[in-house]
Amino acid sequence: QVQLVESGGGLVQPGGSLRLSCAASGFTFTNFPNNLSWYRQAPGKGREFVATMTTAGGNTNYADSVKGRFTISRDNTKNTVSVALQMNSLKPEDTGVYYCYAATGDGLFSYWGQGTQVTVSS
Repeated sequence: QVQLVESGGGLVQPGGSLRLSCAASGFTFTNFPNNLSWYRQAPGKGREFVATMTTAGGNTNYADSVKGRFTISRDNTKNTVSVALQMNSLKPEDTGVYYCYAATGDGLFSYWGQGTQVTVSS
């Protein structure tokens, strides 16, 4: 059974930093993800894309709103499929629930984590 577990959220002041982690497990050869991504959902808004990384080549892509401030990377300290999101220069508009997302390239298999709350406020 595939599980994605996020951690690292919390309350931070504007201009501060947080590092989110997502530990994923339970994959097989059939449903091993081609992409690992982060999405977020602000209060009263829909879920939006933040950043993505391919599991093979490590290619990355970011939403314009976070370019230059956020960095997605594989978390190689853990012996699982895991991904981190380093968030710097945080702004109040970065507040929301951050979700980890894993999917195969053909879209046949996709999985969401339960989310972790990030609040940027003074």
